[in-house]
Amino acid sequence: MHWRSPSLELAAAALTAAAATAGVLALADAGRERNGVARLDPHVASDILDIRSGPLTQLAHALTLVGSEPVVGTLAVLLFIVLLERRGQVFAIIAAAAMTVSVGLTVGVKILVDRPRPDAVDRLGPVDHSYSFPSGHTLNSTVFLGLAVILLLPLIHRRGWRVAGIAGAGLLSLGIGWSRVYLGYHWTTDVLASWLLATAVLVGAYTAARLAPNRAAGIRLRRTSPSSHT
Repeated sequence: MHWRSPSLELAAAALTAAAATAGVLALADAGRERNGVARLDPHVASDILDIRSGPLTQLAHALTLVGSEPVVGTLAVLLFIVLLERRGQVFAIIAAAAMTVSVGLTVGVKILVDRPRPDAVDRLGPVDHSYSFPSGHTLNSTVFLGLAVILLLPLIHRRGWRVAGIAGAGLLSLGIGWSRVYLGYHWTTDVLASWLLATAVLVGAYTAARLAPNRAAGIRLRRTSPSSHT
């Protein structure tokens, strides 16, 4: 089996991060100017009002709670501790750095874009006076979930469990983003931008993890040599 060269992986990572960043910039400009794809935001919000129901509202509140700062912050600390114990200091630092960047982007981009939230009259929950772009719930929870996939799944040797972990993380990220639009706290483009920002952060974390020495006790690299095939 032939493996991709490190230079090709780095180039692919750089292109992915650049594309994600360009997408965020385009969405930010559209959000500020209320043109382009952002023109669809009010229509999506109106359509969501039409489908609101008791069970969906309960689900949205539960998903928003999962993506809240206290929950994600607590889970991030636990992730740091597990990584420190199982994979070493370097991987724990990668996770801590990625979460710090995510929080910084949440605050910094909100201030730079200065986009108002949807009308409070349609909001299902307490008033939030912070800016709308991007969604902090979506960005920070997606980065956390991505870090868990990138840094923790190598500890699991069974392929089925790894696939289930990736699928579960993806669905949870989508659900949290949907909940923020459903509850009236964010425009759809806010959430899309959050996923793109998370992609850029996670690409950096993945690249750092690939370049870092693997000191995890008991982890066998799942690289099959050509001689092992029959």
